Amino acid sequence: GIYGYRRIYIYIRLKLGKQVNRKRIYRLMKELNLKAVIRQKRKPYRRSTPQITSENKLNRQFDIDTPNKVWLTDVTEFKIKEGSKIYLSAIYDLGVKRIVSYELGPSNNNQLVFKTFNQAIEKVENTKGILFHSDRGFQYTSKTFKHMLDEC
Repeated sequence: GIYGYRRIYIYIRLKLGKQVNRKRIYRLMKELNLKAVIRQKRKPYRRSTPQITSENKLNRQFDIDTPNKVWLTDVTEFKIKEGSKIYLSAIYDLGVKRIVSYELGPSNNNQLVFKTFNQAIEKVENTKGILFHSDRGFQYTSKTFKHMLDEC
């Protein structure tokens, strides 16, 4: 991005040790058609009440050795290049200690979680009795996701 005249002024004065007028920097930047890149305002965070939540049945009992008994899931955000992010949704089988399915996407939305979940249940013959544990994020507390869990 391009710094504004105020930041350029501070840089020249402190880093380069030169005395220069702020208005001169402003005028020169205007002549060269250099304009500061203004960051977008962040949207205010709205706390929403979850539609559907379940009790914590796992209760931090992570010592399971049976495959397809407990699946853990979460979405992780990765910052890749200037300002852009990518999201990883993964389902981890606690019994065999490995990822059952994962999906990458440009936004943290329900579709990302739904794709990951569908990918996981396609790989398993019998999904009955699997305990699905999440952090109760908005994707996992939606009515649609609850319906998907009930169907399998």
